[in-house]
Amino acid sequence: MRIAAAQLVTGEDPQQNLELVREWTQQAAEAGADVVVFPEATQRAFGHSLTAIAEPTDGPWATAVREIAAAQDIVVVVGMFTPAPPGEQGRERVANTLLAVGPGVEASYDKIHLYDAFGFQESATVAPGEAPARVDVDAATFGLATCYDIRFPDLFTAHARAGAIATILPASWGAGPGKVDQWRLLARARALDSTQYVIACGQGLPAAAGVEPVDGAPTGVGHSMIIGPTGEVLAEAGEAPQLLVADLDVDAVSSARERLPVLANAREIPRR
Repeated sequence: MRIAAAQLVTGEDPQQNLELVREWTQQAAEAGADVVVFPEATQRAFGHSLTAIAEPTDGPWATAVREIAAAQDIVVVVGMFTPAPPGEQGRERVANTLLAVGPGVEASYDKIHLYDAFGFQESATVAPGEAPARVDVDAATFGLATCYDIRFPDLFTAHARAGAIATILPASWGAGPGKVDQWRLLARARALDSTQYVIACGQGLPAAAGVEPVDGAPTGVGHSMIIGPTGEVLAEAGEAPQLLVADLDVDAVSSARERLPVLANAREIPRR
C-alpha cells in the first residue's frame, strides 16, 4: 500500500484551504497513493476563530472533501473542526476532528489529548474526544491520532493491539526551542513502542511558505515523516510544503513484532 503525507501550510480561509486539499490530493493520486494524509487544522489554521467555521462531518466542507476523495479514488485523512457542547460558563467550544473518507472509508476521530502546554491552552476552546478511532483500508487497519497525542504512548499501543499496522498522525506542531527534535524523537519512539508505521504529517513552517505566522499559535514546523515499524525514517520533509510518499508493507510489521515482541512482552505495572 502506498501512502502520501501532504505537508502544507493552511490559512484562515476554509475555501482556499479546500483548494489546497484538492490540488495535493490530485498530486498524491498521480503518485500512486492509496491514502493521502493532511495536517491537523487543515480546514482553518490555529490562531483564528474555530467556532465560526466548525461544522458537522456531513457539512459542506467535509462533503467537498468526500467529493475530492471520490474523484481521485483515494482515501483522504484531513484535520477539521466540528461543533461541541459548551464548556465552563457556557463558553463555545469545538472538537478537533480528523475526517477519514474515500473508497469504503467513512470515519472521524476527535483529538483526545488537548495541547495545554508550552503556554497554549487548547482546552479553552476545544472539547476533548472520548474514544480512539481506526479505519480499514484494503484490509489494513490504521489508527488515528492528532498532534499532542504523540506524547501518550498508550494510544499507539492500543491501536497496535487492535491490529493496526500504522497510526496516522496529523499535526500542527508548535515552534520553539528543541521542538523539532522532540517531534522527531517522539514520532520514532511511538513507532518503536508499538512496532507499527507512523505517518506523522504536520503543517509546514509558515515562513518557509511565505505565510505570516500567527503569534502564539501552534502553526507548524514542518519535518513530516513516514516511519517504519522499527523506528527507521523512510521519508522526511523539510520546513516548506512537500509531498512525501512511501510504500507500507504489512509483512514488515509482522516481522518487526516477531523480532521485537514488545506488545507481547508488556506487563501491567502496579501503581503503588
